[in-house]
Parts: sequence; structure tokens; C-alpha cells
Amino acid sequence: MEAKVLDSWVLAEFATPDILVDATNQMREKGYQGMDTYSPYPLHGGSEALGLPPSRVPFIALGGGLTGMCTALAMQTWMNTIDYPLNIGGRPLLSLPAWIPITFELSVLFAAFGIFFGLLGLSRLPQPYHVAFESEAFRSASTHGYWLGVPFAAGTDSSETMNQLKALGATQVTIVTGEKE
Repeated sequence: MEAKVLDSWVLAEFATPDILVDATNQMREKGYQGMDTYSPYPLHGGSEALGLPPSRVPFIALGGGLTGMCTALAMQTWMNTIDYPLNIGGRPLLSLPAWIPITFELSVLFAAFGIFFGLLGLSRLPQPYHVAFESEAFRSASTHGYWLGVPFAAGTDSSETMNQLKALGATQVTIVTGEKE
């Protein structure tokens, strides 16, 4: 039988996005790691405040685009020069200028699919459950609330974290605990 692992967070609501970003910066400077912000829209400076690394999405898009380009060129080369060669009007069988539209379209398609599925993977979505969902007040994060989640080890005292968040301007501070999947 597996032992249950508890996941515990201190959730703090802030009145404005600017106060949330400032509080996040200060908490990160104090050494807190693994924090997350929740708001109805992306916050200017939020990624920097959390100390997130640069985005990998451009590399995913480049990989998808190059894969699409290689796939299109290989597919057209196979079809037009090896599988079913047709000499129409004396044009060459390997005609790269004629293949530019299909190559471009397949590059864009693969890049778009790469970005879509890459973002889902990087964001760990879909995430049907998070311990923060246990808080009834946390529902405001999708409409008008600005929240900061600070993880802490189960069994440790979270009062210091709560006091620091209140000192930084939190209007409401709660603790949520649940089972980690």
C-alpha cells in the first residue's frame, strides 16, 4: 500500500497585479522556490518575478517548421521523381520552385502543431486537479483575483510564510493541503 504524499500551499490574494508582482519578487529574493501566480490574464513582469527561464517555444516552432519543410520536400521528391514521374511540357522532375507553396504551407502547419502541443506539454496541461482548487475563495483567480501560491513541506510551520505575505500586502491568506498525484 502506498503512503499518501501531502501537497501543501499557502495561497495569498492581492488587490492589484502590481502588488502581486512586487510580492512575488520579494518572496523569491527571500529564497522561496516553486511559487506560482494565478490571475485572469498574463501579468507584465510575472515570469521575471517568478524567476522562470526563457521560453522554449521558439525552438519548438523552429523544430516543427524544419520538420514540415523536410517532410514536404521529401514527399514531393518521392512522388514527382521516383514513384510517379510525369514529364509535362519539358519541366524537370525535380522542380524546387514549383514546390515552394506546398513546402511553405507544411512548414507553417507543423510549426503550429508543434507550438500547440509543445505549450500543452510545457504547461503540464490539462491539469484536472491542483490542491489550490480546494479553496473556495481561489475561484476568483479566473475572474478578478490575483493570487500567489507558495509551496511548503507538509508538517512544517507555515506561519512565517503567512506573516511575510500579509506584510507584503496580501488581503487574504489561506493554507490548502491535499494529496499529491
